[in-house]
Amino acid sequence: MDQATIDRAVARVADNKTKWARLPLRRKIGYLERCLEGTVNVANRQVAAALAAKGIDPTSPTAGEEWLGGPLVTVRNIRLLIETLRAVEEHGHPPLERQAISQRPDGQVVVEVFPQNGFDKLLYRGFSAHVWQAPHIKPSDLPTKMAGFYAQSDPQGAVALVLGAGNVASIGPLDVIYKLFAEGQVCVLKLNPVNEYLGPHVEKAFSALVEDGFLSFAYGGPEVGAYLCQHPGIDEIHITGSDRTHDAIVFGSGPEQAQRKREKRPINTRRITSELGNVSPVIIAPGEWSLAELRFQAENVATQMTNNAGFNCNAAKVLVTSKMWAQREQFLEALRDVLARLPRRQAYYPGALERFDNFVGVHSGQAELFGERSGRELPWALIAGLDPAKRDDVCFTQESFCGVTAEAALDAGDPAQFLADAVAFCNETLWGTLNASLIVDPRTEKEYEVAVEQAVADLRYGSVAVNHWPALSYGLGVTTWGAFPGHSLEDIQSGVGVVHNCLLFDEPQKSVVRGPFRIAPRPPWFVTHRRTHKLAPVLMRFEARPGLRWLPTILANALRG
Repeated sequence: MDQATIDRAVARVADNKTKWARLPLRRKIGYLERCLEGTVNVANRQVAAALAAKGIDPTSPTAGEEWLGGPLVTVRNIRLLIETLRAVEEHGHPPLERQAISQRPDGQVVVEVFPQNGFDKLLYRGFSAHVWQAPHIKPSDLPTKMAGFYAQSDPQGAVALVLGAGNVASIGPLDVIYKLFAEGQVCVLKLNPVNEYLGPHVEKAFSALVEDGFLSFAYGGPEVGAYLCQHPGIDEIHITGSDRTHDAIVFGSGPEQAQRKREKRPINTRRITSELGNVSPVIIAPGEWSLAELRFQAENVATQMTNNAGFNCNAAKVLVTSKMWAQREQFLEALRDVLARLPRRQAYYPGALERFDNFVGVHSGQAELFGERSGRELPWALIAGLDPAKRDDVCFTQESFCGVTAEAALDAGDPAQFLADAVAFCNETLWGTLNASLIVDPRTEKEYEVAVEQAVADLRYGSVAVNHWPALSYGLGVTTWGAFPGHSLEDIQSGVGVVHNCLLFDEPQKSVVRGPFRIAPRPPWFVTHRRTHKLAPVLMRFEARPGLRWLPTILANALRG
């Protein structure tokens, strides 16, 4: 894409930024409704393109991943945002039931956001989610701390450059939706070269916004991104990617970058929001588990490790266990058994082969490989028994962004002490603050309830999931997705700001998702589910238009999974 074409793309939306900011809410809802319909209409073609690009057999259960992480999540988020904006239009604020608001013992305000309705209760039985507000927020503040953009009488327009991610199909579209409908900014979406094959499908799905000059697309490599980041028509930037990309945009490259960071002299002074990955921990509290529970949680952890070939910012990267846990080896053996049965995946993301070799090479005596390496297909790697005191270990300080996961065992055996030590290890040693998982059986949770709740509270992560994959916080829509607040441009880690957040909280701190320790039937996002490719397309259509007619097919496929 040449500079003249880029200039026209920016100018087109810039000419409409004030119009969009002040557009009546009813008309904005109309655009969202057309985006929802458009996403459903292109879903089959979009998923087919992604499966071809990632080398996934469309008749395999693995193909369901592209439905779950693509159109299904996009459709759910759009539908929920439509419901919120309708409430804002009618009542002046998003839907908020008084009984959903509570306060923790320290006074922090917590809002229950899931389940939202009877369908949620049926399909996600036993699951709940809460959005924790910033510590200074009071219950009486909430109505004025939601949908802040829509409280402005004459908001100023802005042009946001959205730098899309190359791994998951829903990231770029949903980042655009958030900027447009939560923050009131027109957008230029620059597709990542890794998955720019999605561009034509997203353009068609969001064609109403494109045709009326509220959304433009840009294609190309780093030179296009660099030109856009310095373009005078761009007011703000949102990045989903790596901290290295962020630092290059903010502080430049070369030997001057480090000095500029030290001196807090950015070359790019625009407001920049970001989601930049994580060395995602899975804390496994010691307890007494049945064989069925061991197997379920082995499949749960393997899912967090291997979904999308490990190319997820929320992929499990460090398992935190107790050396004193009598079932530690039994659990690791169950995990090894699951990994050994999973098919290898194509390392489609650039640099994966080199990163894999680096992580495995550093731990060549410890790394266990599951499957044979062939061409661009990589085995799964588990590096067990790392020393948690070695704080500079590459597995603790860098996100591998491939199918490599480490395990570190702490000395504490008492569950209360273990939880306190595990939280300290995650907060102080592991890089990033995006998401964490805490797995604790119901007997241990009941006996050590205070310690468990304290661990959830003390984890400095934007999303915390109890017993399940934090990707649920990404996908539920009513939860927030982004780093724990407080990062500076000079120490960005997992980024600044949130997306999704369909209830439009202005100052959220983090989201907490809880689910049963073991559930049946097997969740559709598990990599061991045998019918995900059949179930996920139906779930997408259900999310677009929830209704009883979908339930027989959903339940039949769920039970056979």
